[in-house]
Formats: sequence, structure tokens, C-alpha cells
Amino acid sequence: MIQKSFAVFMLVLCVLFSVESSAANVVKKSSSGICHDQQSSYYSRTKNFTPYNSVQACLDSGGRLSKGAITPKVSGPSGSVAGLPYKRSYFGHGWDDADGDCQNSRMEALISQSVGPVHFKDSRKCQVRSGKWISPFTGAVIYDASSIDIDHVVPLKWAWLHGANTWTDAKRLAFANDGANLWSVEASLNRSKGAKGIIDWLPPTNQCQYIARFIRVMKTYKLTVNDGELEEMNAIKASYCS
Repeated sequence: MIQKSFAVFMLVLCVLFSVESSAANVVKKSSSGICHDQQSSYYSRTKNFTPYNSVQACLDSGGRLSKGAITPKVSGPSGSVAGLPYKRSYFGHGWDDADGDCQNSRMEALISQSVGPVHFKDSRKCQVRSGKWISPFTGAVIYDASSIDIDHVVPLKWAWLHGANTWTDAKRLAFANDGANLWSVEASLNRSKGAKGIIDWLPPTNQCQYIARFIRVMKTYKLTVNDGELEEMNAIKASYCS
């Protein structure tokens, strides 16, 4: 009898241990698509989630790690380089000329965003020399094309850290040359912005317009942010776009 009771007791312990161990290994995919394991500072605060038995399983479902987390090296779709450090070349080598008309996406952005006639460097009309651009960052008028940088509203590196590292080469190339994500602005401001998102950088003027464009592009490409970033971005939007 004692021996039988002891056996039952050990069985119950094993079951409890198994349940506890399984619960401890649950990876939580939050409603914003972030995979939180036990090492995440947001793990205990994530109440609404889809459970997975590993980080990899969560990533495979379309989730992503929070900013700053170490991304495991995984096999993704063709061209995926998940787990590797950011390189500009992962988004194509410079500006693309998708339609083969000799005007790359920088030139096409300059042409479409000029509010006056553009003038080309030669009769082939491949490169823009001058025009009239009103900077969405400051409202300043710029005439010399060489004084303009084409800003990626959502920076390539920022996109990389928020999901683009799992994209195909073709999707990254399309993103880097998408006119909806390109603005003609002062070179100095674009370079001061660097790879910052709206939490860390906003232009001197037209902040609401910039925030709205950033969020629109982010949603179009289904880039994801962690819960803390989402809260900050919503607060910034409310502050500048009320």
C-alpha cells in the first residue's frame, strides 16, 4: 500500500514538473507580433498572446524579436538574411532603375516631387541638374539637385531591425525604391536623421505630416514594433497630430 502511494505521489510530481517546465518555456507572441521569451523585459507584462514552444516557432509564424534582442540565425524565404548584421547592400546596390529608362529611383523622385520644371544634365535626360523642391522637413525652397538627399522616411536600417531582415531580396529592393518612402530634403538634415525612427527624430517642421507618412509606410510593409515602441509612437502622434 505504501509502495503504491509512493508511486502515485511520484507520478503527480512528474506531471506537475512537466506542466511547470512547459509553462516556463512558453514563448509569447504579443498582439503586435513580438516574440517574448523569458529573457524579455516585457514577458510578464504580455497578457494577450499566442503561445509557442520556441522562439523559432514564433518567428516562423510571422513574429519578430523586440528591438535589441539577439536574432537567431534562421532559414527564411529566398534572399532572407535573418540573423546577420544590417548592410545597405541587402536593399540593393544603390538606386534601382526598374523600368530601364536610365532614370533611377532618385531621379524619378526628384522629377515627381519638383514643383517646377526640371532641367537635366544633358539631352539624354537621365540625370536631373535643377528644379524647384520644397523641403517637407523645413519648407525651404531648393533649386540645386546636388543639394538634395532622397530621404527614406522609414530608414532602411530601422526597417531591417523591425522585420525587413526576414524579407526576400526583391521585397527589400522594392522597399528601398518605393516612391511613397522617398522625400527630397536637405542633405544636412537627412544625414543628421540617420537611421532613426520617429521616437528618436522628427524634422524641424511638418512633424505630423512626417509621422503620418512614417506610420503609413510602416503599416504598408507590415513592419512591427514592440509594445513599448508602439506606446511611444502613439503618444508622439497624439502630441503632434492632435
